Amino acid sequence: MSEQISELPLSQLRSMLSTMFRIRAFEEKVDELFMRGEMHGTTHLSIGQEGTAVGAVSTLRSDDYITSTHRGHGHCITKGADLSLMMAELLGKETGICRGRGGSMHIADVGTGNLGANGIVAGGMPIATGVGLSMKMQGTDRVCLCIFGDGAANEGAFHESINLAATWDLPVIFLCENNQYGMSMSTRRAMRNETVAQRAAGYGIPGELVDGNNVLAVYAAVSAAVQRARDGHGPSLIESRTYRYKGHAKSDQNLYRSRDEIREWQQRDPIQYFVNYLTSEKALSQEDVKKEEAAAYAAVEEAYRFGLGSPDPDPETLLEGVYA
Repeated sequence: MSEQISELPLSQLRSMLSTMFRIRAFEEKVDELFMRGEMHGTTHLSIGQEGTAVGAVSTLRSDDYITSTHRGHGHCITKGADLSLMMAELLGKETGICRGRGGSMHIADVGTGNLGANGIVAGGMPIATGVGLSMKMQGTDRVCLCIFGDGAANEGAFHESINLAATWDLPVIFLCENNQYGMSMSTRRAMRNETVAQRAAGYGIPGELVDGNNVLAVYAAVSAAVQRARDGHGPSLIESRTYRYKGHAKSDQNLYRSRDEIREWQQRDPIQYFVNYLTSEKALSQEDVKKEEAAAYAAVEEAYRFGLGSPDPDPETLLEGVYA
């Protein structure tokens, strides 16, 4: 087995592949349910971005935190959320993680350290900086992984959050999940910099660009940043360059990018890339891969049945979460 994965046990590699399959299966099911009208509102799918979610979040301990984005199903699953409770949440059921109140864009699972997806672009960044300050004041060695999109990199909260975290050496890893488009705006048209990672120099912190479709490359980059934060040396900025196959949201007709571009990125699919690597290195057999894929889709179907059979929230409880 090559040096790249020699430090990771086979059980972890298999778990990472299983999680990538679970994310893909979950989101394909969600896409199907929206198309059939069984889910309402909107959703933002990250099909094609599984390498970034799994590579990054797998570096954390169970007591570490993440802040996520409106495209956060993969982050939530990798951090350990129960698929059944997630599905119930998206179906608006009482058994959902947030009792059906959060839905896709605001799903959270505080028990696993997921402080929530966020419908506000860059909304999780100041939260992550605040979490980092809290952990530093408590004297712990926990860290917070702050995941945001390329569109968020042009928001004022991006600058304020990273600048403050850098100034105070807070244990936050800022991860830009760059899927090439902020809604329909290409990153090439939205900023002068060649990379988001270059901006780290302006804050005096490390910055790194990584192939977001290579789960092991993401894991290695984020692992180093996590250790740096744990050791008290402050934040890092990592840009993981990846791609979403689906539109920005379910109403997006993909009119701003070509089919050739989408097909080109699909040839670099993060799951297939990882499968090819593991099988070529004799870490897993094709039969092992098929078992993991089948188990993932079966788990999602079970989660769907759970959600479908769960009760709707009682309208009388609607104001229970309102405090002001």
